[in-house]
Amino acid sequence: MPKVVDHHERRRLIADALLRVAARHGLEGVSLRHVATEAGVTSGMVQHYFRTKDEMMQFALGVVRERNEARITEAVSRLGPDPAPRDLLRAVLAGLLPLDDASRADGLVALAFLAYAALRPEAGAALRRDTPLMAAYLADQIRRARTAGVARTDLDPETAAVGLLAVTEGLGMFLLTAQTTPENALKALDAQLTLVFSAV
Repeated sequence: MPKVVDHHERRRLIADALLRVAARHGLEGVSLRHVATEAGVTSGMVQHYFRTKDEMMQFALGVVRERNEARITEAVSRLGPDPAPRDLLRAVLAGLLPLDDASRADGLVALAFLAYAALRPEAGAALRRDTPLMAAYLADQIRRARTAGVARTDLDPETAAVGLLAVTEGLGMFLLTAQTTPENALKALDAQLTLVFSAV
């Protein structure tokens, strides 16, 4: 009986190898050969699953996205069935920060991908889709908090959401480049949340 091959698992194995190589050398240092060596497979197998480097990058970024979502889902589930809007947003935004070794490795890949996509607009399509969705989610939670009387009414929810997301992205950059500590990053995030979730 022929061996059943789990193609998705093979793709994930290769993507995980790409993430490790990218975390060490950046995306520009990634090649099909390097990834194959890291994964312990042949270059032909890598090319079988990913025809181009861009395809491999997109899949790897998807793996990073799934890991971020899993971290955020776990953090939110710890808040219980009906968390306060501020607590919910803090869990979501803190879940995007590279606060430990695993999230730092993913963050380095995401940072490298941003630089890669800046020079290749077609590669950044997923980012252009995901960022507005996250901003819209944050804005919805801020509107909910305003209705409950626990957020400022003089701030536009969409503008406040973009600001929170931008601060979180900036803190992520500071963490990845060792310009701040996880403790100080969370303090800075809390300070920004206080600007939104406070009485006028």
